[in-house]
Amino acid sequence: MSRADPGWTPGTTDVRGVSRASTAAIAPPLVSVWIIWGSTYLGLAVLVQTLPALLANGIRFLIATALLGLGLVLFKGPRVLAVTRAQFKGAAIMGVTLLGVGIGTVSMAERYVPSGIAALLVSVMPLWIILFRLRAGDRPSRLTIAGVALGLGGLVAMLLPGGTTAVSGDDTDVVRWSLAIMVSSFIWAYFSWRSTRLDLPTNPLTTTFYEMLVAGVFLSIVGLLFGQRIDVAQASTASWVALGYLVVASLIAYTAYVWLIGNAPMSLVATYAYINPVVAVFLGWLIIGEPITTDVIIGLTIVVGGVVLVVSGERRPTLIEEPS
Repeated sequence: MSRADPGWTPGTTDVRGVSRASTAAIAPPLVSVWIIWGSTYLGLAVLVQTLPALLANGIRFLIATALLGLGLVLFKGPRVLAVTRAQFKGAAIMGVTLLGVGIGTVSMAERYVPSGIAALLVSVMPLWIILFRLRAGDRPSRLTIAGVALGLGGLVAMLLPGGTTAVSGDDTDVVRWSLAIMVSSFIWAYFSWRSTRLDLPTNPLTTTFYEMLVAGVFLSIVGLLFGQRIDVAQASTASWVALGYLVVASLIAYTAYVWLIGNAPMSLVATYAYINPVVAVFLGWLIIGEPITTDVIIGLTIVVGGVVLVVSGERRPTLIEEPS
């Protein structure tokens, strides 16, 4: 028995059982995720120049948690932070996998991989989302699948030795850490997909609070276990500014992302992975002089074409089978 995919119709649900908000409601948080997250790749690149990647990101999330918690208590009252044990567990799982593993891996990788290339590699995430949808019985439109395939095609040259200019180290370091980014993107995609089956706080801001809290503790502990320490005398002003910016970016962009994965089509949410590279490559070139090679230009052209197809595919109705 088949039914029409509800697409963008407000009040309907997708294959995950998630109610979809209207286009007008989805647009502002989606654009903020596109732009702000795109700029965080530059922020991470500047951060890791003189600050330890894991420990600094742990501190980043703990500061963001404190600011968000203070705002929630002042405007909503202390009860807004009250959660059940199951809800805390769900938020903790998301915090460790998305922020801890995902952003922790990217920040470590950016010691070797240019920020724009790191953003391009993260754009492999929509492929995993499509695979999860197929496994769940959904049938993404041909345009959606074509968009993902086109976007992935832009990554191939950058995974080959010599296709990317290393920030430090050699081609082997670039390839190894590029693959690490792809693995972390799979983990991010899987747990984003599974998030609707976890018992999470009903308030997205409360969910964000606990996810960032757990991620901050997780990254700080792992960083300390790896021997990372902050040398204030050696840390540059630019790295401190980057840390401050990333705190603000965490509050805005991640809160928007948490809301989106509960209210928008997952393949549309995943399009941030296509837009982010454009922002990241441009800012990396403009601010810290990362080279824009032919491989990067080709990759950007292809992935932007991919996002057009994905968005077009998500707007078209398709038929999917009801689970038996």
